[in-house]
Amino acid sequence: MSASAPARAGGRVAEAEHVPHPPRRPGRAFGGGVLLLIATLMVPLSLTAVWARTELTDTDRYVSAVAPLAANGAVQDAIVDDVTDGVMAHIRLDGLLKAIPRAERPALRQRFTRGIREFVDKQVRQVVTGRAFPTVWTGVHRTAHQALDGTLTASGNAPVTLDLTPIIERVKHQVAANGLGIDVARRVPRMGTEIVLLNSPDVPRARTAYQAVRVAALLLPPASALCLLAGLLLARRRRRALICTGAGCAAATALLAAALALVRARAVDALPAVVSRPAAEAFADALTGSLRTAVWLLLGAALLTVMLAAAGPPAVRALRAAALPRALMATAARREGGRP
Repeated sequence: MSASAPARAGGRVAEAEHVPHPPRRPGRAFGGGVLLLIATLMVPLSLTAVWARTELTDTDRYVSAVAPLAANGAVQDAIVDDVTDGVMAHIRLDGLLKAIPRAERPALRQRFTRGIREFVDKQVRQVVTGRAFPTVWTGVHRTAHQALDGTLTASGNAPVTLDLTPIIERVKHQVAANGLGIDVARRVPRMGTEIVLLNSPDVPRARTAYQAVRVAALLLPPASALCLLAGLLLARRRRRALICTGAGCAAATALLAAALALVRARAVDALPAVVSRPAAEAFADALTGSLRTAVWLLLGAALLTVMLAAAGPPAVRALRAAALPRALMATAARREGGRP
């Protein structure tokens, strides 16, 4: 028996095979972890950039998002108040009060103004709640968004405004047709029918953010996907890496949802006092509706990935262990049945 022969124990050869373990590469594992961390942080940023590019920089998508607001009660009330104020600012009662004694003019002016305002308010509301208003609403916002897009893609610092002239024109015709004894249909200055969306000093910063969003929407999604794939390939324990990445994406997405709520509240609080808060909140919700839906879908996908990865191999082994006795019993039963 040669010295190199394997030792025998109980008539059997005890093979002591030592399988060499692959060398550990801490640099590779560290690189994979860094890539997965970058991918985790880039996923919510990619989602936000894609939303901003498709929802805010595309006129058709923007108009489609704000179109349902034409039937929103808070928005209608805000439009009625703004347009009524714009019309009332150009109604002059001096000609009617010339024949009234000077001492009685203040009381009559207040009474006439109240009655005329109620009449104008009623006519404006009929226009705002009419069938043709959604078309006027989308036309106003399409023009405003095209002006905004032109300002942000070109040079110059011209302010961007929401022009309510089409609504004013319909109101003037409505008022004149219903027999108000004052010539409301005369010219109404444009400055009284515009809402400033972007002031001139804010245009350069908005233009920089606009260009950054367009570039980020093109670069961030593929970059995050490549970082995720490379990180999983470099990871030594891929299932654990997938669980950690899914949990990190879920946490980052939850932080994004909280940030959206905080930004919405801060933006509404920063508006001037003359702006209707319910209307502003409805407008913000309409613009961010698709982003909030995508955030919840991403959060659900991340949590589902974590659960599937965590319960993957152990669950499979448990199912196999539960199914094996049944298979053995079925085989034994077939053999018992096959005997004579």
